[in-house]
Amino acid sequence: MGNIEEKIIFYIILLISIAMHEFGHAFAADKLGDPLPRSMGRVTLNPLAHADKVGTFILPLVMIFTGAPFLFGWGKPVYVSLPNPKTRMRDDLLSTACGPLANLVLALISSILFALGYFYKIDALKDIALLALQVNCVLFVFNMLPVPPLDGSHFLRYALNVSNETYAKIERNGFWILLLLIFLPQTSGILNYLINIVIQGFAFIAGLVVELLAKIS
Repeated sequence: MGNIEEKIIFYIILLISIAMHEFGHAFAADKLGDPLPRSMGRVTLNPLAHADKVGTFILPLVMIFTGAPFLFGWGKPVYVSLPNPKTRMRDDLLSTACGPLANLVLALISSILFALGYFYKIDALKDIALLALQVNCVLFVFNMLPVPPLDGSHFLRYALNVSNETYAKIERNGFWILLLLIFLPQTSGILNYLINIVIQGFAFIAGLVVELLAKIS
């Protein structure tokens, strides 16, 4: 990522993708009858409402503009109250799942835009859409890791019936576990493999859209 315009575009894409991820959590919880996200102003598409001072602004900007070989970023967590004890597990899992799902929706839109840019030879659209596709695929895979406090840990927690106390203990070390997963060659290779699989899936969709455009044009 060479010039300043490319870095700005990359950051805007990252900001929107993180915000949509958190909005997905808040929107789902709100629809399930949880009043807390709306009372905290999180049921909104405004990226600033979902931005974390360090994880959304300071750290990503520093890493992008210094040319760091990797990038960390996160949004402000969406807190839920899960007021209905009868549906608490269901509501938690659904609201959790809608964060990564939002990234998949953005990746799908990006794949369609990439196909349009490719077919109509609009290089700027194609390049931006490809970058957005890659960013959202990375965010999806990363957030599905079963490491607290990431979304994937909620699914593992219920599957293994992990107690609140045990989960909290693991969460205190979650950051260091994530660093190991990212920097150890064995685990980072697996992560890259999974990310490429998801990207290839959306590349296949983009190919189908290009074929459809060729037939109807």
